[in-house]
Amino acid sequence: MLNSRMDEALSHTIAERERQLELLRQTLTEHERTAETLRQSFEQHERMLAILRRTVEEQERTLTSERESLKRHESEVELLQQQISDQENLSSYKLALALSLSNLSYDALVIIDKNMKIIAINEVAEELFGRKRPIGEHIVDVSNKPELASFIEDSLINQESLEEQIEINKRMFKVRVMVIHRDNFSFIGLAMQDITSLVRLARARRDMVANISHELRHPITNIKLIIEGLFHDQDKPKRKPSVSALKAIAREVDSMVWMVEGMHDLSRIESGEAILRMIEFPLIGLVNDVRESMIDQSDEKGITVETDIPDDLSVLADHDLSHRVLVNLLHNAIKWSPPNQPVTISAVDDGDQVMVSISDHGPGVPEAHRERIFERFYQIDPARSHSESGGGTGLGLAISKHIVEAHEGRIWVEETPGGGAKFCFTLPNASILH
Repeated sequence: MLNSRMDEALSHTIAERERQLELLRQTLTEHERTAETLRQSFEQHERMLAILRRTVEEQERTLTSERESLKRHESEVELLQQQISDQENLSSYKLALALSLSNLSYDALVIIDKNMKIIAINEVAEELFGRKRPIGEHIVDVSNKPELASFIEDSLINQESLEEQIEINKRMFKVRVMVIHRDNFSFIGLAMQDITSLVRLARARRDMVANISHELRHPITNIKLIIEGLFHDQDKPKRKPSVSALKAIAREVDSMVWMVEGMHDLSRIESGEAILRMIEFPLIGLVNDVRESMIDQSDEKGITVETDIPDDLSVLADHDLSHRVLVNLLHNAIKWSPPNQPVTISAVDDGDQVMVSISDHGPGVPEAHRERIFERFYQIDPARSHSESGGGTGLGLAISKHIVEAHEGRIWVEETPGGGAKFCFTLPNASILH
């Protein structure tokens, strides 16, 4: 009898151990699946980084091309200045010939005497200064730039050519001064090359690297912390992988994918590679889809997204690209709106076009920035790009602008009567088909 009870107890113990062993096997299998998911996430991240590297390389190639163009212009100006310096005299005929040649240049060219009075000027310089034939006038009076006079004086004192960047009429110029002596006569050649686009390109490239690094740092850091937590939990046999942790990783990866896809879309649209798939669809359905996709962001701030769109209003457009425009604009509206304030999406029939608007109660967009805000990587205040609200990469509005213009529409921003911003854009009205 005693042996029977002992056998029964032993059997029970063995069964219990077998159940524990099976549980351990299941836990190990789950950890292996989690590790595989993480490996796939890292592979996807590596692919995204490769795309980013290619984008940066493309920007570097563009900048290199601009630099080469700048060098070519410099060579042209140097050649022109050398031609002037090699003249035997400054006869009116030769001066007229030099001016004719200078008018072929894209640079503003001015010749002044040692008293800084203008003795020759080309058409580009006249247009820059807004003065027609200001011969005999002082260069400072014509240019309204006192620092230009001190720059020329330094060249005269040191008897050497100098180069400096100077802002004129809100544009950046590379100014070169060359002192030329001929017999008992000295004069100064002034060449001003507009490098505004190059400066903006360099700034945009720096901002792009800074913004993308900032945007990637947050999701990558979160993924790293979550992974470290999962690896730590592996030492606990009965601890199962957290589903919420995997969802958090998925959200962060989605955020990076969205950013990379935005850059890819912008590149395709700008290069003309994007093909519009024009279909007729009701606008209210698209808006409801976008509003539903942003529900987590709006609920987090207590923001209600209101709509004022006729049910029978349809557009003829690329559905996916139109979806991206609305997502970009609604995302910005929610991001910059104060908590518990409504955001309104409206649309009206405007003949051959449908005008869509997204209004918020945020800080608005200063009038001075309303044109440039649609440039790629442009930030109203660069400091805001690293604030709590976050300024993003500066791609969303640029992408939206290119998409809308690809539909032969237009996009703009205005101030709402009660404060805040109202972004508007147009799409083709489906009524043109009927």
